[in-house]
Amino acid sequence: METWEVSVPDDRAEQRTCLICGDRATGLHYGIISCEGCKGFFKRSICNKRVYRCSRDKNCVMSRKQRNRCQYCRLLKCLQMGMNRKAIREDGMPGGRNKSIGPVQISEEEIERIMSGQEFEEETNHWSNHGDSDHSSPGNRASESNQPSPGSTLSSSRSVELNGFMTFREQYMGMSVPPHYQYIPHLLSYSGHSPLLPPQARSLDPQSYSLIHQLMSAEDLEPLGTPMLIEDGYAVTQAELFALLCRLADELLFRQIAWIKKLPFFCELSIKDYTCLLSSTWQELILLSSLTVYSKQIFGELADVTAKYSPSDEELHRFSDEGMEVIERLIYLYHKFHQLKVSNEEYACMKAINFLNQDIRGLTSASQLEQLNKRYWYICQDFTEYKYTHQPNRFPDLMMCLPEIRYIAGKMVNVPLEQLPLLFKVVLHSCKTSVVKE
Repeated sequence: METWEVSVPDDRAEQRTCLICGDRATGLHYGIISCEGCKGFFKRSICNKRVYRCSRDKNCVMSRKQRNRCQYCRLLKCLQMGMNRKAIREDGMPGGRNKSIGPVQISEEEIERIMSGQEFEEETNHWSNHGDSDHSSPGNRASESNQPSPGSTLSSSRSVELNGFMTFREQYMGMSVPPHYQYIPHLLSYSGHSPLLPPQARSLDPQSYSLIHQLMSAEDLEPLGTPMLIEDGYAVTQAELFALLCRLADELLFRQIAWIKKLPFFCELSIKDYTCLLSSTWQELILLSSLTVYSKQIFGELADVTAKYSPSDEELHRFSDEGMEVIERLIYLYHKFHQLKVSNEEYACMKAINFLNQDIRGLTSASQLEQLNKRYWYICQDFTEYKYTHQPNRFPDLMMCLPEIRYIAGKMVNVPLEQLPLLFKVVLHSCKTSVVKE
């Protein structure tokens, strides 16, 4: 067993809840009563020396449904509730150590050292000599640790880049930019400290080449078949645009289902796990593909269709703040991908990494998923550093986009369906306008 399990003989055992997220607890893990999800999250965070950032006030709600929204606050609560990081084996393998140690109380200063990554800095040289350095561990340089603080205000350059959107809101929609506009994560200006080595000539690992080739073989990169042409002078209604968006989503989802069956690791997981993974990530996969391999059609042909749709005054004024946040984040993410010019190989790796999410509830082989996730993380890193030698921040930039995609997909669920036509109109109008100006 990886952790010290405590069984309770009476009926109260079934009522035990995780002290972190309130989910059903499975035992005493690293000193406190917790669920399997929080146990695994804490272990990965400590073993991989992950440093996260909170985009709010470091007081996010922790519940079974929302625990994946903010990794910073989840790890913070783990430490505050007494999870003992010294009970984790240093090699990250199953079988905890110091099992006799229960909850621990550490000072606010020590918690801050862990959350900021200061405690891990002293160990960097030691690990770099053992082949599993901070340079290559998933979740370090390419995790939220590289995401600049969203608390700072927008720079003048980024404001100019989004001029099309601001003009659209102020002139076409007749609304001012909301206060939370300035708190969007600055995906366009990553300038964190990178632990990457200086650029140098290198070759691509043969195994990386082989697995990337297999991933590419599973992809359908043909143009989307959903008709998006429209006659000049035709006014598109809200219902027509919504129907078109549904047809596009259907085609994109069908492609994801076909993709799963062609994956090189398809036989390694159960159908139950694949069903669970797809039901939890399909929106993220569709969003990722729309912003990368199908972006020319989405931000070209679909943008031409949405331009023929004129929202009513009622639609404009009833548009939700949640919808506005999705718009703002989508625009930033579009510009980030437009700036990076993501290759098909990188897209295929990012898609696999995002799909292999071992934190999803109901999985039967989370540890196997974690190993697969790491495999494609390293492959993507190997390929990116090989092909883009003079872009040392490229890999962390790519990985930094994945939690943002996950966050946006989660937010879109809460946007009323009738607001989606207007949401897509604003996003596509702003992005297309800004690209033309470039």
